[in-house]
Amino acid sequence: MSCETPTNGMIGSRLPVRDAQVKVTGQLKYVADMKMPHMLHAKVLFSPVAHARIKSIDTSEAEALPGVRAVVCYKNAPDIPFNCCGENIDESKNERIFDQVVRYVGDKVAAVAADTVQIAEKALKLIKVEYEELPFYIDPEEAMKEDAYPIHEGGNIAEVVNLNQGDVDAGMQEADLVFEDRYSLPAIHHSAIETHAALASYDANGKLTVWSPSQDAFAVRVNLSRLFGLKMSRVRVVASAIGGGFGGKIDMIVEHVAALLSIKTGRPVRLVYTRREDIPSSHSRHQMIVYLKTGVKKDGTVVAQDFNVVINAGAFAGGTSSVAWAMGGKLFRIMDTPNIRFKATEVYTNCTCGAAMRGFGSPQEFFAQQRQFNKIAKELGMDLTEFLLKNLKGEQGMDLRNNTPLGNTYAKACVEKGAEIFNWKKALEEQEASRKENGRYRIGVGMAVAAHGNGVFGVHPDTTGIILRMNEDGTVILSSGCCDMGNGSVSLQGQLVAEVLGIPMTDIEYIQADTDATLWDLGNYSSRGTYVSGAAAVKAANSLKKMLLEEAADVLPEDPDRIVFHDGRAWSLNYPDRSASMADLAHHAHHKNQRDLVVAETFASQAMAVSYGAHFVKTQVDTETGEVKVLDYVAVHDVGTPLNPMSVEGQIEGAIQMGLGYALCESIDRDEKGKVKNGTFRTYHIFTSTEMPPIRIGFVDKPEETGPYGGKSIGECSVVPAPAAIANAVSNAVEGDYHDLPLRKEVVLAGLPQ
Repeated sequence: MSCETPTNGMIGSRLPVRDAQVKVTGQLKYVADMKMPHMLHAKVLFSPVAHARIKSIDTSEAEALPGVRAVVCYKNAPDIPFNCCGENIDESKNERIFDQVVRYVGDKVAAVAADTVQIAEKALKLIKVEYEELPFYIDPEEAMKEDAYPIHEGGNIAEVVNLNQGDVDAGMQEADLVFEDRYSLPAIHHSAIETHAALASYDANGKLTVWSPSQDAFAVRVNLSRLFGLKMSRVRVVASAIGGGFGGKIDMIVEHVAALLSIKTGRPVRLVYTRREDIPSSHSRHQMIVYLKTGVKKDGTVVAQDFNVVINAGAFAGGTSSVAWAMGGKLFRIMDTPNIRFKATEVYTNCTCGAAMRGFGSPQEFFAQQRQFNKIAKELGMDLTEFLLKNLKGEQGMDLRNNTPLGNTYAKACVEKGAEIFNWKKALEEQEASRKENGRYRIGVGMAVAAHGNGVFGVHPDTTGIILRMNEDGTVILSSGCCDMGNGSVSLQGQLVAEVLGIPMTDIEYIQADTDATLWDLGNYSSRGTYVSGAAAVKAANSLKKMLLEEAADVLPEDPDRIVFHDGRAWSLNYPDRSASMADLAHHAHHKNQRDLVVAETFASQAMAVSYGAHFVKTQVDTETGEVKVLDYVAVHDVGTPLNPMSVEGQIEGAIQMGLGYALCESIDRDEKGKVKNGTFRTYHIFTSTEMPPIRIGFVDKPEETGPYGGKSIGECSVVPAPAAIANAVSNAVEGDYHDLPLRKEVVLAGLPQ
């Protein structure tokens, strides 16, 4: 799609998300708010052990409890393996609704449907389970050893991904200096405000309907169809309002349990996790260990990089393979390094299943790369920004493995503009002055640059379907295969439709991600919202515009080439006093031409654009307590044309908060038995609003020719540079070299130079 010229003032407008008012008034209904006649409530019994075979399970007392309507476990559930992640739905199917083997503390053992939540909870306590405990592994490097007990048949190495460019060994020989380091990053909780939930209803006609805050409704439908032997026409999945996703609601986690209980009882069943259940039992960002070797010339030219990554997949395959392949691919899209080798070993452990989380592996790999670059620049006596500008891709960069164009590659512009806004030189002087004072509080500044793709072109059919239908009064119903996660994707589609048709956004109503009512969509992940789904909205709007031009040509009358749309009307360019409202055109279509004004379009992405960002941060480190305070933050991103600056800024601000938590305080911690120790928000420290620094945001603001009205996506790229920038600042403050996240007080103190 070529970059179109806006004419109706919608592009660049600062617009709230479409459902802002119903959210702030509490009228928006989430799954936990939904009620149906005769609805039952479900609770899940979770494994208290990390790895075991269920020797026996007795549910008779639970079933006899008044008010209990069904109890399910591996004995009466479909014995059909599946992959919970839509992107890998036909690969590595090693999960079941319930299994005779449990593989982590928090794995599902059984579930109850009862008249009330309280009865269901009481019934769980009556289920008697005898476990035969098996060897277990929390550490992926222990699990991947040859003599490790297999968590799944075939061993604990799920997959090894290898991606290469050039000759890394020769590049290392050519280098003047070679640096080798080990970096580790923890598993973290997605921390969406809304926990995982689903409401399922199986009716007397054999139709299963599931309401779920899913980022991938169509994949959930496929899995439910297969698990219960239902044709897809008999399975409907509706993406309800989503109280935060961040990748954590891509996978099918609770939908199949609610569905099974509804099928067993013939009544609607609602299952909503508490936070204490959600943190240990839902999915997490992947824990990773990154071994990185980099060869450089004395002038700062990076000639070779060798990444060896160990990925903790957790108990099941899920989307780990997609994360591994995606993170590896992005390494080749940011630097002009001629020789790159990427190896990722995906390892099963007895931990929560690893899943997609904002950035899809990029925060982990760019943390290692940008941390080591900070170290290398110091060793060479170079400013980090100068070092990066020497090595980043120039404009219109290519993936050198196959000479694939990457669209506009403005990583250098992000660094230059960010350094200007942040006043990088002055900040370095402040840091140096703090070092000379050698006091208790040290100022440190750091920065990092990173990249993230837009969609999955070249890997999967990257499509979004849109239906537009004009009502008799000229208003429009937009049916989108994708859904909003708080990020405004569907709102943006309405904005683009309004721009093309010249109508106000208030004249557009929305239906999102309903497998019975909307066209197919790949899923709400991989930063597809603007670049792919936005382009789909433009394509559908242009198709509807073509129909409207045909009607307007009769109504005005006028040559279609001399008709424009704005202010909710069709206007003649030859006769400025001639115009017709959208209602006039709809009336003409219905009564004169006897047709509905409706279009259905699918857009398939045919290019890979890459978004870039550079983050700059100033920190204060207390060398007596180890406390880190973030004082200032600047983020500059290449998002093409910022289609809705307010929405983009909101995405970046939220991503920075997430990145600060990842860098400084968040991790899922387990004891020696594999049990999560910090399973509530009281003990799991999310970075709070009171800890947030002032944030300044800038844009490169150069249109991406392949994006809708020049736009690119931002949701994921906005978090990727943050952990490295923060860790660089802390390291620079104390002249240390921190390799492991999170940088909690005790970690900072332990890493202070002696």
